[in-house]
Amino acid sequence: MARMKFLCDVERCIECNACVTACKNEHDVPWGINRRRVVTINDGQPGERSLSVACMHCSDAPCMAVCPVDCFYTTEDGVVLHNKDICIGCGYCFYACPFGAPQFPQDGAFGSRGKMDKCTFCAGGPDSDNSAEEQRKYGRNRLAEGKLPLCAEMCATKALLAGDADEVADAFRERVAYRGAAAMAWGWNVAYDKQAEKGSTLGGDSDVPAQSKQREDKQSGKGSNPDE
Repeated sequence: MARMKFLCDVERCIECNACVTACKNEHDVPWGINRRRVVTINDGQPGERSLSVACMHCSDAPCMAVCPVDCFYTTEDGVVLHNKDICIGCGYCFYACPFGAPQFPQDGAFGSRGKMDKCTFCAGGPDSDNSAEEQRKYGRNRLAEGKLPLCAEMCATKALLAGDADEVADAFRERVAYRGAAAMAWGWNVAYDKQAEKGSTLGGDSDVPAQSKQREDKQSGKGSNPDE
C-alpha cells in the first residue's frame, strides 16, 4: 500500500507562494488559516533557501499521540486526517507538531479558537467523498478523484513533490545524483542543461562551460595563432 508524502526541493523553490494560493483557493480556507506556507531562511543573504511547509503526514504523528479525544486517524494511503466533529480545540496538537501544521480559525485561548484545521493532502475527511459536508469542513477531496494535491501540481519549478513516498524518493534521488549534491553545487552544465564534453556532471572541469574556456584562452593569449 502506498504511503503519501510531501517533499520540497529547496534548490528549486523560488518563494512564489503559488502553492499557498492554490491551497487556499481550492479548499476555501478561512481567513487567517494557512494550511501551507513558505518559510525562507537567511533571507537576502548568501545561502538563502525557501521551503514550502505543511502537514507532513508523519508515519508516527505526534499530533495523534497527544490528542485527548482521538480525533486523528490515518488512512490506508498514510494520510493523517482528523474529525472536526470530535475536535475540542484544546491545542495539544499545535504544541506537539514540529511543523506548526495545526491552525485555528480564531484568536484567543485554546478551547475558544474553534475547530482545528490543517492540510489534508487533498484527501477530505471522514464524511462521504466529495459530499457537500466534506467540502464545507475539509475542502475538496482530490485523492478520491484520482488527483494529487493541487499545491504540488501548481508548483512552477516542481520543487514541491507529492505522491507515493517511494516514487517521490526516487525522483528526488535522481535530481540529487544529477546535480552533484556531494559538492553541494549544480555547476554550469546542470544549471543550464548543457551536456559535458567529457567527464562527469558531478563536478570537475566538465562543469566549466566551453564559452568560459574560450574566454580564458583568449585572455591568456592561447589560441590567437590559428596554427597553434
